[in-house]
Amino acid sequence: MAGPVSASEAVPVAEFRAALRGFMRTSERNARAAGLTPQRYLLLLMIKGAPDGSEQSTVTALAERLQLAQSTVTELVSRAEEIGLVARERSSDDGRIAFLRLTEEGERRLAHVFTSNERERHALGQAFEHLQSTGLPT
Repeated sequence: MAGPVSASEAVPVAEFRAALRGFMRTSERNARAAGLTPQRYLLLLMIKGAPDGSEQSTVTALAERLQLAQSTVTELVSRAEEIGLVARERSSDDGRIAFLRLTEEGERRLAHVFTSNERERHALGQAFEHLQSTGLPT
C-alpha cells in the first residue's frame, strides 16, 4: 500500500491538472464561438495535424487518435461533411480508402479556434514544464 501524498508532491500536480482543465474549458468555449462542437474542433485539428504532415486522415486513424469507436467517428465525419467542414478524397492507390481533408470553411473555423487558444496553450505548456521540473507523475 502506498504511503500518504505530501503537499509538496500534490501542489504541482494539482496546479497542472487545474491548468489542463482550464485549457479544456477555454478550448471548448472557443470552439462553440466558432460554430463548432468540441468534438468537431478535435476532428478538424486531428485531420489538419496528421502525424505525417499530410493534413489528411482516414476514419480508422482518427478513431485511434481520438480514442473513439470507429462508428462514432464515422458519424462525426458524416455530419462534418454535411455542413461543409471536411471532404472525402478516394486514395489513388486503393479505392477502398477515403482520405479526409478540411474544406476552406473547415480551415477557417479551425484557424479561428486555434488562434483563440494560443494563450491557453502557452500557459498549459508552462504548467507542464513546471511539473516536469519536479519529477512527479501527472
